[in-house]
Amino acid sequence: MIMKVAQELLINYMNMYKKRKLCHRIMDKHKGLGEVNMDKRELKSSALLLITAAIWGFAFVAQRMGTMHVGAFTFTAFRFALGSLSLAPLLIYFNRKKEKSENSKMELKTSLVAGAAAGSVLFIAASLQQIGLIYTDAGKAGFITGLYIVIVPIFGIFLKQRIHISTWAGIAVAVLGLYFLSVTEGFYISKGDLYVIIGAFFWAIHILIIDHFTKRVDSLKLSFLQFVTCFVFSMITALIFETIDFKSLSIVLIPLLYGGIMSAGIAYTLQIIGQKHARPSHAAVAMSMESVFASIGGFLILNEVLGIRGYIGCALMLAGMLLSQYENLTKKTGSSTPV
Repeated sequence: MIMKVAQELLINYMNMYKKRKLCHRIMDKHKGLGEVNMDKRELKSSALLLITAAIWGFAFVAQRMGTMHVGAFTFTAFRFALGSLSLAPLLIYFNRKKEKSENSKMELKTSLVAGAAAGSVLFIAASLQQIGLIYTDAGKAGFITGLYIVIVPIFGIFLKQRIHISTWAGIAVAVLGLYFLSVTEGFYISKGDLYVIIGAFFWAIHILIIDHFTKRVDSLKLSFLQFVTCFVFSMITALIFETIDFKSLSIVLIPLLYGGIMSAGIAYTLQIIGQKHARPSHAAVAMSMESVFASIGGFLILNEVLGIRGYIGCALMLAGMLLSQYENLTKKTGSSTPV
């Protein structure tokens, strides 16, 4: 009798062991599939961000072509008018899906304030960049504008943020690259480069404003409102200081469509999708490639050649941008914060 009971217990134990082992195998299989799916999503996200950087990089070429026929403020005004229109369908679509709440009025007020603040700085940054492109190459403008990546941490000092030693090293390397790219043997910086350098500081301020408000308001709504604000300021300035010639605008229709719809509407949408699953380190590297694509576009489309000194400067600036992001690049996924 005792032997029979012992035998039954042993059989039951073996059955339980087999079931548990099978469960572990199933769990490990699902875990493995989850990791594969995550890797695929991260790869897809990184690819989308790289495409975004390429679109933004080639936008410098479109802007440079625009300066040859229309005023800086006129081009910026129509560019962001198209950008606003391209985002409007997305805004309407997501607003329909969103349920109205008691805080809707407060959210709208905050969104308007955020859009006005970000749009005002965007107007200054975009205008300085567009004016600079009248006198400098698209490739150079792309790399100089990319300095905002190393300027943002400098502004972080005033916000009592700790700066990693690698960031300081990145800043030093980027400044050295700027010297090779823009400063001539007589320690002279061209007018166009100077405009773009000043613009880079406003791009950095713009990043900080977006970072401040994006936690409080809908990012799509914020982008739309800042585009509208930039359009309004640019159009007013263009009407005061420039002559808007629709014949000239028709000549730069393709660059305008690219700068407005591709650079704003499509690239912005790809950025939203891409950053959803991308690692901060991958996003940082992908976004840094914008300046590289600007240089490639300038060479292929506008036949711009920066010379050996210029390309050395570009390489140093890119290295500085990546080095300034070293702390993010070495963070583990779990401890990372969005770029």
